[in-house]
Amino acid sequence: MHPVMKTALLVLAAGSGSRFGGAKQAEPLGPAGETILEYSIHDAMRAGFDEAVFLVRAAAAEDFRERVLRRLPASLRARIAIQEPESLCGAEDRAAMRASGRAKPWGTGQALLCAASELDSPFAIVNADDFYGRESFRLVHDFLAARGPGDREWCMAGYRLRNTASARGAVSRGICRITRGPAGEPGLLASVTEEPAIEAAGPGFVALRPEGEPAALTGDETVSMNFWGLTPAVFGRALPLFRAFLDGNRGSAKAEFYLPALVDALVSRGEASVRVLPTEAGWFGLTYRGDAGEARERLAALVSAGEYPSPLWDRAAPGRPEGASGPGDTGIAR
Repeated sequence: MHPVMKTALLVLAAGSGSRFGGAKQAEPLGPAGETILEYSIHDAMRAGFDEAVFLVRAAAAEDFRERVLRRLPASLRARIAIQEPESLCGAEDRAAMRASGRAKPWGTGQALLCAASELDSPFAIVNADDFYGRESFRLVHDFLAARGPGDREWCMAGYRLRNTASARGAVSRGICRITRGPAGEPGLLASVTEEPAIEAAGPGFVALRPEGEPAALTGDETVSMNFWGLTPAVFGRALPLFRAFLDGNRGSAKAEFYLPALVDALVSRGEASVRVLPTEAGWFGLTYRGDAGEARERLAALVSAGEYPSPLWDRAAPGRPEGASGPGDTGIAR
């Protein structure tokens, strides 16, 4: 058993928000103008996470500092890492990307690798535009705090599909197959399959597929919401997978290297194991512009119920210095 480890939170905030129609990670939603990711940071700090790394696009870095980071408490050690389409790509890859007109990054798997230099302890990954719930942060933190940097036993917060759907259109979810453990023990992830278009269909759901028949889903399936608990041991194993992915897809304008697919490959090879920590938390987030109104209502209800203060942060405390990311900030990591 390891001593209690330092733990970090990696927040993926480099998405373009094409379906939402703007920078959804900076959308004011709380009663005092808080973003969803501020509630994630609040829950993470309360659970015991020690620091945060925010993964953004280079062009958005200064705006992110101004609109988001400067709102966070100065006690949070926060850093920025950068994801660009050409990050970690070689000359041949970049030439093929230019020829194809590729303008977007290669997905959440590439995002993970772009933050490698900023993470030296067990860490969790969350999306900036998803509300995960306080209990999920506690479950993942407590798992990670008992792991060392080289451990290859990781975890994932496992949500029920019906608790993560959007009434406004299709959503992307990783459908999980789980090997049940002994009574009282979380099961192990056997596989995770990314379904890029799941929508409601009568009392259940359906996964729409470009090729083949749609797949019926009950809503009770365990899904990945990209809330993973990993260690730095993942980086050396993930990079060869990304290189192999680029070899087969460097000329594609749309292909993505998904984090769930990366984890699935490592699990299938026996290079890692993943405990699925079940949670009944109700997810909400920003996929479509219409989701913002519902998110505001749900956050207001949580504040009214006493789950969160309003404003979220104590504005009487010393603020974050303008342009700074917190104690120990290393600036922009490329």
